[in-house]
Parts: sequence; structure tokens; C-alpha cells
Amino acid sequence: MHMGKKYADSVKLYDRSKVYDPSEAIDTMLKTAKAKFDETVEIHIKLGVDSRHADQQVRGAIVLPNGTGKKIRVLVFAKGDKAKEAEAAGADYVGAEDMVQKIQAENFFDFEVVIATPDMMGVVGRLGKILGPRGLMPNPKAGTVTMNVTQAIADSKAGRIEYRLDKTNIIHCPLGKASFGQQKIQENFDTLMTAILKAKPAAAKGQYIRSCVIATTMGPGVKVNPVKLTLDTAK
Repeated sequence: MHMGKKYADSVKLYDRSKVYDPSEAIDTMLKTAKAKFDETVEIHIKLGVDSRHADQQVRGAIVLPNGTGKKIRVLVFAKGDKAKEAEAAGADYVGAEDMVQKIQAENFFDFEVVIATPDMMGVVGRLGKILGPRGLMPNPKAGTVTMNVTQAIADSKAGRIEYRLDKTNIIHCPLGKASFGQQKIQENFDTLMTAILKAKPAAAKGQYIRSCVIATTMGPGVKVNPVKLTLDTAK
């Protein structure tokens, strides 16, 4: 496999066989950010659960204390007073059946978050096969099916992220931008890990966090000690 010069230089900055303590892993990972643009910091956490079973699902949403560094565009499905409230709260797009038509007919996806009032889920349900695979389907557990659209919009734009298992029992989430620096990334990291540890299903057996890797968009993955994660959060 061919590696670019910057990637090859980044690999030399750390020990690929080593499992780092969280703070050291973050510091090492940030040193590998060599791209000309402000790279996103990503985390990938493999859990010791089986996502095929309903009682072992791990899913939720949190607001990262320092945000994600990304401008978030929000689409709200609402009618009447709730539609007006969404517009006043800063939603980028507000609609109902008209927005369903726009997405279906025009392949419109100029948004990163979809919020809906509960009464609109029958309408939004028509988009399940389109929004679902993209991780955009509103969900009560993620706080995106709610009557409090003002708070939901504010949280989304402030840096709320949803964490959920993929088919291989791995959670993939952004932790911010490389320009955030050590402290802000650490704060976002701690907030996310605390939430995931608290979300441990009662049915989960054995080691809960099997592995954890952090990386910048173009950089190599740095391994984080999963045992250290559990111990640090339990303090």
C-alpha cells in the first residue's frame, strides 16, 4: 500500500504497536496532523456487545463542550406554531410534506441534522429508506424527535453528536478539529467516553470497551488503552 509523504512522516511520530493512555494518545495524534486544512479528529470505539440484540444496543446523543468545529445545517419537520418557532430558533430549513417532496424529487440533502415534532413522524416516515442509511432519521433517543424544537436546534448547532453502533459493534464519532488543541479535544473525549460508559447495557458481558482508536482525517490511528478509559471514568 502506497503512503503519501506526510502520512509516512506522521507514522514516524509514534509507536504503532503501543497502546497509549488517553492524554498521551491525544497529544500524539495531534502531532500527526500534517494536512494543509484543519483536519477533523475522529474516534472509533469497538464495544463488547452484539448489536443484533435489542438489549445490547448502545445509542444516544450528547453536546460536546467545545462543539465539533463544523457549521451544522438543520432541517426541521414541523407545522403551525412549531414551524414558526423553528424558524425563529435558527433552523436552516423548515417544512412538512413539501420538504419530503423536495428530498424525494430533487435529492436535496443540504443539511446535517433532521429534527421533527412527534406529530410529523408519520410524514417523515416516508423518508425512512432515504434518511435511515445516512444516519439522518429523527429519533427520540437522540433528542431529534421533540416538541422543544428551540432546544434541539440550539444543541445541534452547539455541537450535539449522536453515537450509535454500526453493524460491526463500532461507534464512530467526531471529536472536533485538530486546531482545538489538547485541552479542548480532551474535554470532548472525556464527555463522550463518560456517556458511552454510562450507556453500557445490562446484558453486556465481559470487557465492554474492546478497543479505541483516535485519528485525524488524514493521519494514522493512535490506539488508546481501553482499560485506562474505564478506570479514569470510574474515578
